[in-house]
Amino acid sequence: MSELVARTGRLQQRYEDGCRLVAGCIPYRYRDSDDTDEKTVEVLMINSPSGPGLLFPKGGWENDETVEEAAAREAVEEAGVRGDLRDFVGSYHFKSKTHQDEFCPEGLCTASMFALYVTEELESWPEQSTRSRQWLPVSEAVENCRHAWMKEALENWVADMSTKNATADNPDAED
Repeated sequence: MSELVARTGRLQQRYEDGCRLVAGCIPYRYRDSDDTDEKTVEVLMINSPSGPGLLFPKGGWENDETVEEAAAREAVEEAGVRGDLRDFVGSYHFKSKTHQDEFCPEGLCTASMFALYVTEELESWPEQSTRSRQWLPVSEAVENCRHAWMKEALENWVADMSTKNATADNPDAED
């Protein structure tokens, strides 16, 4: 059992213009390639207790935290990972089928997504009894994304990474 506890409830949730504000991340790491001396990128995805497909950690942004703190907290609670938040990937709008409440009866959400370079995988985490985690190559992650907006976030981040010098994130890269 994890000594960390997941936050629950909606009393501290942030809302703006009729949308619930959500924060999340795309956890990633570098892996040695089987075929070459190059490093490949893998992303961490989690299952959803409410249906098929894989997700990235995300959840409500609360009043007592920054959006970055919320994204990092969700990574710990849902996926059991810690790391360094890197790039802001973007804001994505979606409609939640499971999270409608008095402040947002239509279930509209705006998610702020970040890239999280994983530095630690926890042996136990708050939601491990309902969630499993899985490292995937980016191509498999794109195929397995449950939500179109998450797939779009992943594709945007990968496109942005390819235009930057990604060696800044890679601790094993040579100068």
